[in-house]
Amino acid sequence: MISFDDIKLSKQIRNSIDEAGFEKPTEIQHRVFSPIKSGQDIIGIAQTGTGKTMAYLAPLLMKLNYAQGMDPRAIIVVPTRELVLQVCESIDLLTTYMDIRAVGVFGGVNINTQKDKVFEGVDILVATPGRLMDIFMTGVVRFNQVKTLVLDEADKMLDLGFQAQLKAIFDVLPQKYQKLLFSATFSDVVEKLSDEFLLNPKRIEVAPQATTVENITQLRYDVPNFLSKIEMLKYLLADKEIFKRVIVFTETKKTADRVSDRMEEFLGEDLSIIHSNKAQNTRIKALNNFKEAKTRILIASDVAARGLDIKDISHVINFDIPSNYVEYVHRIGRTARAEKDGTAISLVKEDELELVEKIEELIGKSINLEAIPVDVELTDMLLEDEKVQTRNIKLKSGVKRNANAFHEKSAKNKKKNSGSMRKRKEEKQRIDKIKKKHKNKRRK
Repeated sequence: MISFDDIKLSKQIRNSIDEAGFEKPTEIQHRVFSPIKSGQDIIGIAQTGTGKTMAYLAPLLMKLNYAQGMDPRAIIVVPTRELVLQVCESIDLLTTYMDIRAVGVFGGVNINTQKDKVFEGVDILVATPGRLMDIFMTGVVRFNQVKTLVLDEADKMLDLGFQAQLKAIFDVLPQKYQKLLFSATFSDVVEKLSDEFLLNPKRIEVAPQATTVENITQLRYDVPNFLSKIEMLKYLLADKEIFKRVIVFTETKKTADRVSDRMEEFLGEDLSIIHSNKAQNTRIKALNNFKEAKTRILIASDVAARGLDIKDISHVINFDIPSNYVEYVHRIGRTARAEKDGTAISLVKEDELELVEKIEELIGKSINLEAIPVDVELTDMLLEDEKVQTRNIKLKSGVKRNANAFHEKSAKNKKKNSGSMRKRKEEKQRIDKIKKKHKNKRRK
């Protein structure tokens, strides 16, 4: 079994890790340590939740060793504000016994406050791409001392359209410096970026791309519309013993607000919400309340799918399926972290089934189809925008139900997958009969 003794960490970092309760390194942490410490360019591909942040931080901190000079010697670029905060927290954890200055900068807050912090002296600058260049252009910091650049969640940065900002960053850095690129997937655009800017990088891949960790139980409920999804969500979250700490993901900010509005009275003080339209202080407060278990449920748009490293997330619930279906992997990677068990549940409308099939093909496994509990009150009422979306889709007015429901199952689902095309066809035929019967009753 691999241990931290095999990595040969400095005494200061080892003491910090021991105090934090980490027992052994993950595979990515073990495999990238020596190449990074030796100064080699690295492409690290690993599943979400496998400890990529600590994988590059530990050797980087050992190279920096102590505070020195006024300008940064290392820059870490990440796609979201939440990930800036997360990386800074990880640095704080690892540097309990070290004199290292780390500053995080991101958009959405007063740049003058961040400029003042950077001007006081910094060893590691953690930043979103746009704000990094904003800070640089003010002249309060120089990059001529940078020895290491880390691009964390590179695929997400490119998805968000940061390619121009990344190229601008490369242009203002010294000619020679170490480049570390970490990502959960190695898409064509990431490969192109690495070809352009990395020098003979060593590629270290610890799991097939876009796979999910084995200890995530993946389930799905086929639910006809938004309001029925709300009822299903209420049913699930009513059980506080099983659903101890839950992230509910939506694709858009608008849906996040809608879900929050509908769930606010039901969940009360148990509810937090974050998305990119929320003020930064509001987002930080919501995230901290969730981390500190002051709230049990966090509703988040996909802006939070990357970079949230919160212990003991019992469940991830996909209120809707991401149209960029690769995001499914990153969403559910918020649970079952550090080799613990977790459950991911997807609420799926008929027009999302094609995306589910793409996800199953992507991850190389089927998502277990569960029966809707009889206690869940379904409706055929649609929101206005749903009426537009489903104009040419035959609406389901009945779905597979099961009185036993999810709660009577163990955390490790024992059912065989029932989502095959044949069973889906049989299910559709059964639903059509229910619909016909339902219409006849209404006529009477």
